[in-house]
Amino acid sequence: MTTQFFRFIPLLALSVGGLFFVSPAAAQSLTSCTMTYKLSGWSLVYKQYDGLGNISCSNGQRAQVALASKSIGFTIGKSEIEGTGVFSEVRNLNEIYGSFVAFEGHAGATKSIDGQLLTRGEISLALSGKGRGIDIGVTLGALTISPR
Repeated sequence: MTTQFFRFIPLLALSVGGLFFVSPAAAQSLTSCTMTYKLSGWSLVYKQYDGLGNISCSNGQRAQVALASKSIGFTIGKSEIEGTGVFSEVRNLNEIYGSFVAFEGHAGATKSIDGQLLTRGEISLALSGKGRGIDIGVTLGALTISPR
């Protein structure tokens, strides 16, 4: 009985290993993308920022995009922010376009900092930036990325 059990272990390992195996073609079909951006706007309970960005992906795809951020929360101020964003892996650049749910914190007096965690289904985006202005707050809203 123990000999049969030890013969079974390699088969079990192969079966379980197959569940986690990603074919080389599937792994190659994903690309990582980053974005540099500039946003400016104001807030008083409602926050509205608009701007532009440049996206570049490891597969060579590039795009200039328009950004529109609208949110609500405990917030007040006016600022300009420049920063970078990192997307989770996508199949191609077109998956990035659309609206992302955003949770954001921002603060500054003369020099501003901004951090956002965004998601849209399987795609996530982390933004961090610095700039100038007078602002403070925490908001929940959306960032829309569209081709320019």
